[in-house]
Amino acid sequence: MRHAAVAGFVVAALAGCGASHTKGTASLWITRDQGAHVLLTTKVAAGQTAMQALQGKARLKTRYGGRFVQSIDGVSGSRTGRRDWFYFINGYEADRGAADYKLRPGDVEWWDYRSWKGAMHVPVVVGAFPEPFLHGYDGKTRKATIVFESMALERQALALGKIIGAKKVSAQDMGSANVLFLTLADVPLTATGKGAGQPVRFVIGPTAARRLLADRRLVRFRYSGLR
Repeated sequence: MRHAAVAGFVVAALAGCGASHTKGTASLWITRDQGAHVLLTTKVAAGQTAMQALQGKARLKTRYGGRFVQSIDGVSGSRTGRRDWFYFINGYEADRGAADYKLRPGDVEWWDYRSWKGAMHVPVVVGAFPEPFLHGYDGKTRKATIVFESMALERQALALGKIIGAKKVSAQDMGSANVLFLTLADVPLTATGKGAGQPVRFVIGPTAARRLLADRRLVRFRYSGLR
C-alpha cells in the first residue's frame, strides 16, 4: 500500500480495555468449509465462556479434559482427513481454548469446520465485518483508520467509516491501528493480521465496497472475497 501517496481521512473505533460483562448478548455461528455451509446462527448470553455458549446450543464431544472441541453435532475432526473445527472471535482466530474465552456483549463467536491442508491457521477473516473494528478481541479495541486512494472514493470511504465507528487518528497511531484501505483497484475484500488482537489490514475495491454498503450480509461467513 502506498500510504505516503494516498489521500486519506479517517477513522477510529474507541480504544481501551473492557471490563468483564455479564449482561447483553453475543452471536454464535456454526459453519462448514470456510463458511460455505451455514449450520446455525443464534444469540447467546454474554458473560459465559465460548465453550459454555457452544455447549448450550449444540451436541459436543471434547478432548483434553473438555478444553478441545472434537465434534459438533456429530461432525468430527479428523487427523487423517486433515479437517477440524476452528473458532474465531470477531473475525480473529482465537488464541486460546474456548473454555478460557469469556464472551462480551456484541462478540461474534464463529465455529467453522474446514480442511487445514492449505493453511492450519488463518489469523483474521472478513466474514464478521464490521468486526473486528467494533469489538476487537477479549474486550480490547484498537484505533481504526480508513484510508482511501483517491478523492473519487471519498463518498464510499465516509460511508464505510460510519459503519466501523470512524474518527480521524494521528499518523503516529497508524502502525498500531486497524486499517481499512479503499483502493481504486477492483479487488475483493480481504484481511490480513498477525494474530488475535493484533492490528488488521482490510483491503477493498470500489465494486466490492458498493456491494458491501448495499448489503453487509453479502460478506458474512466469508474468509475473504466479495467482488
